[in-house]
Amino acid sequence: MAAGAKRTRSERIEVRATPQDRALIDRAVVALDTDLTSFVMSNLTMAAHRVLADRAEFALDDEGRGVWEAINDRAPRDVVGLRALMERPSPFVAG
Repeated sequence: MAAGAKRTRSERIEVRATPQDRALIDRAVVALDTDLTSFVMSNLTMAAHRVLADRAEFALDDEGRGVWEAINDRAPRDVVGLRALMERPSPFVAG
């Protein structure tokens, strides 16, 4: 999409908020000198991109694939203290 081009918004998203959440959001909208729709859509789409980022399929060209394979073919590094850390019982598992 060209810079400055406007997208037509035709889909409606409705949410419920507490009065406190709505007041907080309204203050942020004013602080950014934007409108509620732009603020909400910008933040919702950024959050959606973050959630989906590690689930997306990605393709590499031959050069990129070669670099990827070279990285994965490297011998593992010996990180000081990592083995001892991994051998400790997990604090998240009831013992």
